[in-house]
Amino acid sequence: MSDIVIGIDLGGTRIKAVAIDGPGNILYQHYQPTCDGDDTAWMNSVSEAAGKVQGEIHDPNALIGISAPGLPDESNSAIAYMPGRLHGLENFDWSARLKTRTFVLNDAVAALMAEARFGAARNRKNVVMLTLGTGVGGAILIGGKPYQGAFGKAGHIGHMVIDSTGDPDIVGIPGSLEEVIGNCTIEKRSHGKYSSTDLLLEAFKNGDGFAAKVWLTAVEKLAVGLASLTNILSPEMIILGGGITGSWKELTEPLEEYMAKYEWRTGGNRAEIVRAQFGDLAGAVGAACFAREASAD
Repeated sequence: MSDIVIGIDLGGTRIKAVAIDGPGNILYQHYQPTCDGDDTAWMNSVSEAAGKVQGEIHDPNALIGISAPGLPDESNSAIAYMPGRLHGLENFDWSARLKTRTFVLNDAVAALMAEARFGAARNRKNVVMLTLGTGVGGAILIGGKPYQGAFGKAGHIGHMVIDSTGDPDIVGIPGSLEEVIGNCTIEKRSHGKYSSTDLLLEAFKNGDGFAAKVWLTAVEKLAVGLASLTNILSPEMIILGGGITGSWKELTEPLEEYMAKYEWRTGGNRAEIVRAQFGDLAGAVGAACFAREASAD
């Protein structure tokens, strides 16, 4: 069997597809619009993307991994739960549709797989990854393998409680990590002064006192969340990705100070905080890695 595997990342606006070989080299990549709106259109888009890559590598039977939003079923053959968008995704049989063996996993878990096999966490065993953007996504690696939990829900770190008196987030959790640092709440946290975290950070860099207060409050709460995770999971590494990490210095300099305050560093041990290495192809590469490994189990 060929060691070339196809990975497809099903995003809300774009589908990204890759073919990778055993060492992780991207042999071919393809982008196209998702066409979310009706199930026929976006399903056809996935099929077209898969067909395009299969044609380029001349292998219609290559394993396929699909990275998608939502919670996968127990066998990672479909997304079992994804309300609100991509109508028709839930319990859709991708192996039948694409006529080749296909594995499906959550997009944040896929991103971690890319980092664990070929990126920032290569050869690491116990890792936590967070994506800081509109919301806060997450994934967990335990013993070198992705941990998905009993119902495929593990890794939704953005919904951990930071402030029990805070407003409920989209899953009803009060004062979640997503609420205290996600771009989705920046207008509320800045009392309407900033419409995006980028604008907040621009003001922070320019020495604005109010911006500093809003930003450093968010970073301190992020540190509390990360310190809590180190107590629960004891990871050797924490990977941070997502749009907010574009201002890496402004994020990590205060974050390291707060972590020194809150992290329980037994024997001087601490979790290393690093930046994600993969960009927008992380989901596709990680999905391909997962398919290769799942097929061997």
